Amino acid sequence: MGLDTVVVAAGSDDEDRLEKIIETATDLAGPAGAAVRLVHVFEREEYDRIRDQLDIAADDEVSPDEVAKRHVTVRKLGDAMDAAGLSYSWHGRISDANKQGDAIVEAATDLGADLLVVGGRRRSPTGKAVFGSTAQDVMLDAPCPVTFVRAD
Repeated sequence: MGLDTVVVAAGSDDEDRLEKIIETATDLAGPAGAAVRLVHVFEREEYDRIRDQLDIAADDEVSPDEVAKRHVTVRKLGDAMDAAGLSYSWHGRISDANKQGDAIVEAATDLGADLLVVGGRRRSPTGKAVFGSTAQDVMLDAPCPVTFVRAD
């Protein structure tokens, strides 16, 4: 089984580890010649706020993919993929609060991921219990191997 599709899930809170996510994704996808699928999962409130910031009218038909493509985090990832000469595409999803992990797993499944790259941070057991852990949910439910990129 080869590495044909690498899904990179990055959110707005991944800014402090974005360089590490980029480095990891390009190190893994580049030598394999894998296509990269950049995924951003929006909570509904964030999605609506970003649509407003991009001056997209509420009644305009714009897909989450298009909003993700224009989101600063995904644009930075796309610029890095261009610089590395990798084939990539943008994908956006909308999820309920605390359900981002489910949306990432669904995207990885839909996109035929051979590998999933996610960022995260260390949390205390209490923090996980109270706030949940998107990365943990993804690692437990993903349809493929997961590479976890942690911020220092």
